[in-house]
Amino acid sequence: MIDWDEVNGAESVDELKNVKLWLFQENIRLANERKELALSREEFVNERVKFRQELDELNRKMMMEQKRLKEENIFFEKKMAILQDGFKHLDEDRRSLEQQKKEFAAQKLSVTKRESCSPASEEAVRLLFRGANNSLALRKRYRDLVKIFHPDNLFGDEELVQIINREYLRRREEQ
Repeated sequence: MIDWDEVNGAESVDELKNVKLWLFQENIRLANERKELALSREEFVNERVKFRQELDELNRKMMMEQKRLKEENIFFEKKMAILQDGFKHLDEDRRSLEQQKKEFAAQKLSVTKRESCSPASEEAVRLLFRGANNSLALRKRYRDLVKIFHPDNLFGDEELVQIINREYLRRREEQ
């Protein structure tokens, strides 16, 4: 701040020159500070504009990312619904298959019981052992029959082998 009383009260020309010099320097300093302030203000405005642009860009990217995530979430939900529907159908098919398997096993068991209990199959096995009167002939006939009808053979039959085993045991006990 300038003290005008001091300037008016200056007694000599030298004092006036000093005050004038000081005023000139002060004006230059203030002008430089105004320039710096103007430059700082321009830099501030430029930085503010850049910051606003960066903020807008980030907001745009965030909106795009949110949109992409929303679309991915919808796509994921659709895929999950398809998988759940597929698992539901697989479970239904598995249950149906198990039911058919049980029915088939029941049918097979009933057929096996009918065949194993049938006198015709027992009579056929008795014919297979016909002529095996002693234990050596009975054992040889048994081995030959098991070799022929064993389930591991091409035309093997497990049920027939079981019937042969029963008949062999029955005849062995008789002797």
